[in-house]
Amino acid sequence: MSIAIIVGCIFFSAKCVNREEQDKAVADHKNTGATQFTGSSKCAGCHKNIYESHINTAHFHTSEIASEKSIKGSFDSGRNTFSFSNGGMIKMEKRAEGFYQLAYVNGVERLRQRFDIVFGSGTKGQSYATWAGNKLLQLPITYFTSEHQWCNSPGNPNKIAINRLVTSRCLECHSTFVQKISGAEMGPDEFDKSTMVLGVDCEKCHGPAAKHVAFQTENPNEAKARYIINPSTFTRLQSLDMCTLCHGGRLQKSKPSFEFTAGDKLSDYFHTDTLAKDPDAIDVHGNQYGLLAASKCFRQSQTLTCMSCHNPHANEKGNVVLFSQRCMNCHNDKHANAVICTLTATLGTAINSQCTNCHMPEQASRAIAVLLQGRDTLTPAFMHTHLIKSYPAETQKILATIKAPARTANLRK
Repeated sequence: MSIAIIVGCIFFSAKCVNREEQDKAVADHKNTGATQFTGSSKCAGCHKNIYESHINTAHFHTSEIASEKSIKGSFDSGRNTFSFSNGGMIKMEKRAEGFYQLAYVNGVERLRQRFDIVFGSGTKGQSYATWAGNKLLQLPITYFTSEHQWCNSPGNPNKIAINRLVTSRCLECHSTFVQKISGAEMGPDEFDKSTMVLGVDCEKCHGPAAKHVAFQTENPNEAKARYIINPSTFTRLQSLDMCTLCHGGRLQKSKPSFEFTAGDKLSDYFHTDTLAKDPDAIDVHGNQYGLLAASKCFRQSQTLTCMSCHNPHANEKGNVVLFSQRCMNCHNDKHANAVICTLTATLGTAINSQCTNCHMPEQASRAIAVLLQGRDTLTPAFMHTHLIKSYPAETQKILATIKAPARTANLRK
């Protein structure tokens, strides 16, 4: 089955460059230091519309400096504490010099840790980190969006825990770049905080842009983009590897973090497991590529990639109708051998806006599950699975919502 690419190419210039030039651009970006990054705000000068769209995405906000705007949890009295079963308590407090998590034991303040970095856009939740010298520590309390409350950070014991290190591999997916401090390779990861480029921004997929910005600024009439990576020229494997870096589950790195550049071959930087996994055993969070790769849509296509359905420049989260339209670009009678929804004959086009709810329903994550205050069991986050197949129980729920308005209309006649 031919899968049409329905999301536009990721253009960083007015003209696409050829594959050979892109391979050279990828090679040019190897072993670049912090000075090669310019920050996505510099991209706005020439790519204003793309930039203004991208800054509203979850990718862009997956890490940022802690502030009243970026922290989603409440600091209001009565809504700013979390109590553990052993009597310990964490209080979230706003002070003149910043935001803090304060640990109390038997009513006595024992520790004060500052909110320095926010991880997570807040779509599902947020976790937080504090600088301890050149190390980053995860704060013990997380914010869980669906319940609108503070909770114990995922993986923490049911007590105050303040020693969980944020590693370079964590930052590789939750930021664009940070330089490790040389000499710290044998111990806990230490970082040069002045080099940190927060968020998954333009340079994560297009490469460090300082040289590109300098060239295009000095040569404003040059239409062909230079010294920049254009993922629209990638092979299918290159495109998939770019996304799998962070959406491929618990990858075990074989080279230091941040050496992989968009356009590289992922297996050159990570140990890849070639054994087929039971898709039902893959958690819905994290390894979206593993679930997609097990899907019939993916296996029967030569062209389907993540960007066939996702526009990385736009915030499209939750837009079921839009994603369903992208399914219909292939699942229609104009495509030879395309599988057509059997319910179309009886329900008409109404069912065509529910493709992802039927075939990629929200499921509970085992990896992202939090302990809410006063509860004894973990509460999971829910997210759409990327294992595309039939889910009869979910289909029945959708059918009920479609038929209900029709019954109501008939009663009114």
